[in-house]
Amino acid sequence: MVQQLFEFVINHWILSTIWVALLAALLVTESSKGGKGVTPQQATTLINTKDAKVVDLRTKDEFRKGHLPGAINIPSRDFANRMSELSAYKETPIILVCKTGTSAGASGALLNKAGFKQLHKLRGGVLEWQNSSLPLVKS
Repeated sequence: MVQQLFEFVINHWILSTIWVALLAALLVTESSKGGKGVTPQQATTLINTKDAKVVDLRTKDEFRKGHLPGAINIPSRDFANRMSELSAYKETPIILVCKTGTSAGASGALLNKAGFKQLHKLRGGVLEWQNSSLPLVKS
């Protein structure tokens, strides 16, 4: 099977190159729909200068153990049913936060589809926030 794939790629290198380029473009487009990735420092600036709202997508238990100051907890598994809670913030920057920064895009895509335009995802999630020695609030 692998040998056949290898032979196909060699014999049809132009087609293979086009396919890889299309796949890469699709990945870039889809990942950006959930919002622009921001570093913890950029997130802090958005919070302090633009009154950005932080939405923590982790579970209630994870949220209680430590979250960004002022964060709203809407777990990702409940997000589709609860995103109406954010309707007052359609014109406000929103920073989506998960544990590692890898799962916030899906919730961001839902918000984008609902007309939210100023969407951001915290790169590296809460773990990167902690690694940057920034404060967490426990509840």
